[in-house]
Amino acid sequence: MQKKIYVAGMFDGDTAKKVEDAVRAVNGVTSVTASPDKAQVLIDYGDEAVVQLVNAAITSLGIDVLG
Repeated sequence: MQKKIYVAGMFDGDTAKKVEDAVRAVNGVTSVTASPDKAQVLIDYGDEAVVQLVNAAITSLGIDVLG
């Protein structure tokens, strides 16, 4: 499955890299691309339960998950 997660607070490439690393560490995520220009994180995953873990990984970096 694929999902776009809109975020606030990811302003540059360094922050996007931190988001990608944190999300990639979540079991069940098969790919992740963070785009500060679009303020979104695109993930591929296998199980819907992963989405909550991904959101938690993003917010742990001080970035707000908008949806």
